[in-house]
Amino acid sequence: MRITKKLIVFALLLSTAACQRNIFDSPTVAPSALRDVPALRLSFRYEADVPAPSDPAQAAQAEEKNAAVQADFDANRPQEILVKTIVSPNKQRILTVYQRLGDPDASFRLDMYSGDAGFLRRVSPETMTVDFPDIIVWSPDSANVAFVAIAREGGLNSLTPLPNTNANTNSNTASNSAANVNANVNANVDANTNANTETVPVAAPAPLGDAAPNVITFRTEQIYICNSEGLDVKPITQNEGLIYYYFVWSPDSSMLVSLAATYQEWRVLQDRADRSGEVFVPLGRPRIVEKNGRERRLDDNLTSVRPVWSPDSAKVAVGYNSDNKPTQIRIYDAIGDQPTQAAIPLRNQLLISSQAFDQKINNEQNPQIAANTETNANTNPANPSMTLPDERTLVSFQPVIALEWSAENMLYFQTGYVKIYRTGDGARSSLRWHRLVLSPQATAIK
Repeated sequence: MRITKKLIVFALLLSTAACQRNIFDSPTVAPSALRDVPALRLSFRYEADVPAPSDPAQAAQAEEKNAAVQADFDANRPQEILVKTIVSPNKQRILTVYQRLGDPDASFRLDMYSGDAGFLRRVSPETMTVDFPDIIVWSPDSANVAFVAIAREGGLNSLTPLPNTNANTNSNTASNSAANVNANVNANVDANTNANTETVPVAAPAPLGDAAPNVITFRTEQIYICNSEGLDVKPITQNEGLIYYYFVWSPDSSMLVSLAATYQEWRVLQDRADRSGEVFVPLGRPRIVEKNGRERRLDDNLTSVRPVWSPDSAKVAVGYNSDNKPTQIRIYDAIGDQPTQAAIPLRNQLLISSQAFDQKINNEQNPQIAANTETNANTNPANPSMTLPDERTLVSFQPVIALEWSAENMLYFQTGYVKIYRTGDGARSSLRWHRLVLSPQATAIK
C-alpha cells in the first residue's frame, strides 16, 4: 500500500513538471507582417547617428507653376494672379492656386485644369478662402485633393473671439513647452490683425465656366476634399474653434493624419512669436481623419513634429518634446476595431549617444587634447561611467524635429537645433539622424 502511494505521488510530480514545461516552454511565432502587429506589441532597437534617409519627395518635386497654365492666365485671366500649380500623381489633373486682384493677402482660390492645361471648372466658391497653399496635396491614387479653407469673411482675422466649443479638446494638456497655452488667454484681438482691410475695387473677371456651388464654411480652418474633376467639394472636419494646419494622406489614400490647435492656442503662440521676431511654429494635437468625416484624436499632447504614416497605412508615428528636449516617439494604430498606441522613450538613449557624439566632435576639433585623454585612459584603465550625463553639458542633445518612415520596420527621426527669424536670420545646428528598427514581439502558439 505504501509503495502504491509513492508511485501515485511520483506520477503526479511528473505530470506537474510536464504542465510547467508546456506553459513556459511553449513554441512562439512572430507575425510575418508588421501590419498585423498592434502598436503595443512592437519591439524596437535604437540606432544613433545614422545616414539620412532618402527623400523621394525632393526627387519628385514638381515645377512651381505649369507653363501652359501660366500662359492661359496671362492671355485670358488678366484680373487673376497664378500662385502655384499642383499636378496629380497620374498627371491627368492640375489644381491651380490663384488670387484675384483685390483679394487680401494669404487669401487664395482654387480651379481645376486638365493635364493638358485645359480649364475644367472652378473649385472654391466665392464664400470660401483657401489657406495654407503649401500643404494642399493630392491623394496618392489621384482620386482626391485635400486643402484647408475658411469662410471668406472669417478666419483668424475675425473680430468675434471664438469660444472653445470643441468637446474633444482638453485644456489640461501636459505635453511640452506650450503645455500652459490654454491658460490665461487674452480674448482681446490685436487691432493690427483685424480684418478691416479695404479691398481695392477692380473690374469683375471675365466669365470662365460656372461658379463653384456653395458649401458650408467655418470661421476657423477646416479640411476639405474634392474629387479629380473638381466636384463634390465638402468639409471632412467640422470643428469650429479648431484650426487644422497640417495633414498628410495615408499611402493607401483612405484617410489623413492631421495636426490641429485650438483658436486660443494658435493666437497665444502667434503673438509670442511676433514679439520675439521668430517665424511662427504652431503646436497641435494629432488626429486621424477619414474621407467620410469620421475623426479620432490620437493624443492630448501638443507637438510641433509633423506625423508620418507607415508604408502599409496601418500606423502613425508622432514625435514629442518637453521643455525643448526630446522625450519620446509614439506609434498609433490607424486600423482595427481596438486600436492601440505605444510610447518609445528616447531621453536616456539620446543622452548617451549625444555624449558620444559631442566627444567625437571635440576630439576632431582638438586632436592633441584627445591624444592626451587617450593616453591617460590607457595608463589608468577604469570602468566606464554608469551615470547618465547632464543634459545641460551636451550641445547635441536637441529636440526631435522630423520623422521619416522609410520602410515597414525602419522609422527615422531627426534631432537638432533650429531657430528662424522673420528677417531671414537664424541658426540650424547639431542636426543628427537616428532610427528605430521595429520588430514584432513573439507570441506563444496556443
